Amino acid sequence: MPLLPDLFKPLAPPVQALARRGLSPRFRARPWRRPAGTPRISVIGNCQAEGVAQSLRLLLPGAEVETILVAGLARRFGTIDRLASHLGSADHVFSHFFPEGFIPGGNVHALAERVPRLRLFPTILFSGFHPDLVHVGDEASLRLSRLVASPVGPYHSAIALQAFRRGLSVAAALRLYDGAVFERLGYFGLWEAGAEYLLRTARDVGFGLDREFALWCRGGVFMHVVNHPRLHVLGDVARRLAREAGLDPLDIAVEAYAPDGLVAESVWPVLPAIAERYGVTGSTLFKGDGRRAPPRLLDLPDFVAESFALYARHRPEDLACARVAAWEADEEIGALFDAVA
Repeated sequence: MPLLPDLFKPLAPPVQALARRGLSPRFRARPWRRPAGTPRISVIGNCQAEGVAQSLRLLLPGAEVETILVAGLARRFGTIDRLASHLGSADHVFSHFFPEGFIPGGNVHALAERVPRLRLFPTILFSGFHPDLVHVGDEASLRLSRLVASPVGPYHSAIALQAFRRGLSVAAALRLYDGAVFERLGYFGLWEAGAEYLLRTARDVGFGLDREFALWCRGGVFMHVVNHPRLHVLGDVARRLAREAGLDPLDIAVEAYAPDGLVAESVWPVLPAIAERYGVTGSTLFKGDGRRAPPRLLDLPDFVAESFALYARHRPEDLACARVAAWEADEEIGALFDAVA
């Protein structure tokens, strides 16, 4: 068999001649360098940080954008000084607040002392659409590993948990998912309280959201669960970060061009009585986390039944929940639950 197929024989002499001459400086490999004017951006935060980073990549074509999750800070960098050293080459650093305990050396303020160009941006937390949703377990730790899992992730129905603790049946518990009960439980007042908390915490980090919040409300449901906003919300935050950093983001709706990563995780329905109150579409379908397996959809009766089965496998002291503890000290609320038994 010939050394070269006939197709390539005409190319052999020029290629061999080039090899004998060697490569000119024009063809020799050079160290890769970022194009001038291409910003390097680091986004530090919780589960919302990837959506902000994804939006920045779309809004700023050519920008280098990395996501650094708070949950992995100690494992990845070891100390706050090493984290600061890593961020030394970034043109812009955008970060959620994080307290002490996530990385040796301090909290986000200690990091800002080492990285003066760090800009804080708010975590979006809003319970108005999902007032019955609570965490169960060691919520103060800010770590998912210390929360009790429900049938759809770390999210529980306060009504279901209280009904279980009072010995109600699943059928009796389902009678509590009613607008009149929600009114008695103060659920409709959580919209105003949630808005006040979101806007106050945003102002606390120098990133007021009054205008954005008004626009989000006009557009309908903007949260998947209380701590997972929809992508257009994170896109608005990213656009502001870029503009206020002196960059020139594209004027596009990021949700039209990129997938919403958080919709792959748990989705809590806006229950019909809540939806009617706020003029949005309601549902009783709970969606489980679909990142590692096909997502499960549970209707309200199945969700409550599976929640009861999970609670039965835990010690009562494991099922800590501040709201349910407050309800148990309130005789009127106790009577409300007992009335459906």
